[in-house]
Amino acid sequence: MLVRDPARLGDRGSQVEVVKGDLAKPETLDAAFAGVDRAFVVCASGDLSELAGNAAGAAKRADVGHIVLLSSATASDTRDYAIARWHRAAEAEIKASGLAWTMLRPGAFASNSLQWVGSIKAQGAVYQPTGDGKRAPIDQRDIAAVAVKALTSPGHEGKSYVLTGPEALSAAEQVAKISAAIGRPLRFVDVPESAAREGMEKAGLPEVFIQAVLEIHALVKAGQDELITSTVEQLLGRKARTYDEWLARYGRAFL
Repeated sequence: MLVRDPARLGDRGSQVEVVKGDLAKPETLDAAFAGVDRAFVVCASGDLSELAGNAAGAAKRADVGHIVLLSSATASDTRDYAIARWHRAAEAEIKASGLAWTMLRPGAFASNSLQWVGSIKAQGAVYQPTGDGKRAPIDQRDIAAVAVKALTSPGHEGKSYVLTGPEALSAAEQVAKISAAIGRPLRFVDVPESAAREGMEKAGLPEVFIQAVLEIHALVKAGQDELITSTVEQLLGRKARTYDEWLARYGRAFL
């Protein structure tokens, strides 16, 4: 497991080897990739194409056999908006390496709900400019299971998998499920885009990120992000976990 600061990771047990490195600092990567046969690459923030390119370069020098990239369902979208462009560019870097690759393209993570913890605890409310628009949130454990499948079994090279949960839910419906799970009344407030922008500005988020998030919110509100796939079930031989199942495991975070 490659991490920037191993001291912050905590104990991961004897089966996890932790190495220090940073995808934004290519000079740290050759030692980290040495002896690696297959790699799961996650570019979480910053210039995704640069990070993916750095990872691909180190992987190629280390003769890694297969890269599985955590991308995004937006990479499958032909429309032109920031998050889609960022993920398509990251995928292009991996493909250009000449190494065997698999792209995992999840939609909205169920765990994105955790960004609501603060306002739920403080005000019993969630504020978001997405109206009745729906998405099909996927449990991160299902993404991990698909990643393991792609890394440890043959036949996934050169394939891109769009991954979603099994049901499309609006933010209001998610909030209602959280309310039922924690036994506390909650409300969803469909705020104007300007209010969402103001909140992100107060949080110190960069303008490029704010604009990208608002683009996604607009797509959701317009009902243009309701895709549901059966890919998880096809790959794992079981149904994707529901949002209720995610809450059963992680809902205590909202208490």
